[in-house]
Amino acid sequence: MALRARLHPAGAGAAHRDGPVRWCGVGQPEAVDRGVPARLGGLVDGGRVALARHRRALRRCRRCGTGRQRRHRGRRSGRGGLLRGGALVAAALGDEQDRQHHDDHDRDRERDMACGGAVPQAAGRGLGHTGGTLDKLESIPGFSAELPKERIRQQLCELGAAIFAAGELAPADRKIYALRDITATTESLPLIASSVMSKKIAEGARALVLDTKVGSGAFLKTEAESRELARTMVDLGSAHGLSTRALLTDMATPLGRAVGNAVEVEESLEVLAGGGPRDVVELTLALAREMLDAAGLDGVDPADTLRDGTAMDRFRALVAAQGGDLNRPLPVGRCSETLTASSTGVVRRLDALAVGLAVWRLGAGRSAPGEQVQFGAGLRIHRREGEPVTAGEPLLTLYTDTPERFAAAVAELDGAVDIGDTAPPPRPLIIDRIV
Repeated sequence: MALRARLHPAGAGAAHRDGPVRWCGVGQPEAVDRGVPARLGGLVDGGRVALARHRRALRRCRRCGTGRQRRHRGRRSGRGGLLRGGALVAAALGDEQDRQHHDDHDRDRERDMACGGAVPQAAGRGLGHTGGTLDKLESIPGFSAELPKERIRQQLCELGAAIFAAGELAPADRKIYALRDITATTESLPLIASSVMSKKIAEGARALVLDTKVGSGAFLKTEAESRELARTMVDLGSAHGLSTRALLTDMATPLGRAVGNAVEVEESLEVLAGGGPRDVVELTLALAREMLDAAGLDGVDPADTLRDGTAMDRFRALVAAQGGDLNRPLPVGRCSETLTASSTGVVRRLDALAVGLAVWRLGAGRSAPGEQVQFGAGLRIHRREGEPVTAGEPLLTLYTDTPERFAAAVAELDGAVDIGDTAPPPRPLIIDRIV
């Protein structure tokens, strides 16, 4: 039977239940109707749960196996954001806690992490204007994210943290995504939610915090869509016994003052040293506290680990374990260009999407999977929303190894900055909490 018939058993827009979804999850379609995009907006709750379950089944035989380690293991997942630098800080803080296979007597031994738990983080690379955690980490000289499963297990036992390429952990993703591509369902919220949550559920976690972005720099452009995605993922987690909560966080303007690869690593190191931009610190600590609460780890304040250097020590140990050397200088694009303010006033708007696209044009991102990125490409923000600026002062500095990229990057930034007489009304960084 053609895939279209399977996806549209009762006509376009009809509710889809467990049967068709089960076939999509484990079957091998022989014929695909490319003529009409599949409409899965009506996927009912049972179908969403079934899809996550069967996607998970395709991963079971390839699981990393880290669940055997008797530690608090955790997940903190960012969905649809422009920046990924905060994930580096999150790993060091140990904010991704879960309660997999732990007993009370394990607690003392587990304190080797900054906040008391092991942090296995399967991360990805960026595509388009969205940043990838691995692209940033691999800008550190010598760092490798390509870890075999045995090495991941060993590192979690000895160090309590590992950030690695998903690889064989989620082999079904490529096949299912290809199916979504040819059926024009890549933007289907139920399919996005089931793809995300199947990986989290397959890891065996029992507590999960999702950072779901809202704003121009997010994958989903409206708050309503982001809220629906977060709600769907929370419900999927609950249906599989995974305690899940989500924070809706603002991405209308960039977080921090650096966007790119190595420049974000540098900013993350500033945060780990007890400094860094206020909003990056605020969001990272909020997510860390959510995960500590979800994991049942009491009496630990992640802010203390920034002040006393514990988080920095853990991050340095993680980098060294994966071949990286933070004593060597981080790469910086050999060419730079600075954009200045055209008038005096207050920065009323700095658009996150325009900044992300500009950084992609500079070479920090890729147009297709497998392309090489420039580790030194990126952008520094000298004046953020709400800050005063004088005509002629620097607003943004762009970095790249290929100066011919400047024209396209500057074009993306045309209209991205508004300067006015008064500061914009404040926006909350954390918009809502969904449980």
